[in-house]
Amino acid sequence: MATMARDLLAQESVKGTLERITASATELVDGCDAAGILVLHDTKVETLAPTHDLVTESDEWQQQLGEGPCFDAAHSSEGERVFRIADLTAEQQRWPAFAPRARALGVGSMMGFLLFTDDEELGALNLYSRRPGAFTEASELAGWLLASHAAIAFSSARTHAQMEQAVATRHVIGEAMGILMGSRHLTEEEAFDVLRRYSQESNVKLREIARRVCEQGNLG
Repeated sequence: MATMARDLLAQESVKGTLERITASATELVDGCDAAGILVLHDTKVETLAPTHDLVTESDEWQQQLGEGPCFDAAHSSEGERVFRIADLTAEQQRWPAFAPRARALGVGSMMGFLLFTDDEELGALNLYSRRPGAFTEASELAGWLLASHAAIAFSSARTHAQMEQAVATRHVIGEAMGILMGSRHLTEEEAFDVLRRYSQESNVKLREIARRVCEQGNLG
């Protein structure tokens, strides 16, 4: 687990971090055959770093049906932080539409953990087993420890990616301003105002306008 934590923080991208999280789940949690991260955008499901097709298919069914354990875990910031379904081959009153679909995918049991930090909800880490009763108390503890590390690493990687994007955007805007200053004999303030006004009038983001100027040499 300590090695895994170091590996998570060493990843160079959000994608790499997420893939290491789900791979670690299959390596470290007894009974886990597949793993993935589900993020909800309103009612639209996004599946990140799935280790098997059944993860994506399960998430798609939960989106279509509007129910399911992973859907519930990622949807609410209150209530259950952990769920464990011992036997999906038995009747499930809580998710009557989803359970038969999960059985058809070959899922015997499931376990999930809300990924969160103190100030943001990030989604749910979901673990799947083809066998009923595969997840034990020890599995849940290992999964909880993994999810705790994963939430921090995920948040850190996302923040780093956002900072890199901001720096890149600033660089592109600066380059575009330089082009306009040279071609139109504008001051720095005037060049930025031209970009900003063109962005507002065309309803296109400022960084996209700047990118076009850099590529084409003008606003055309």
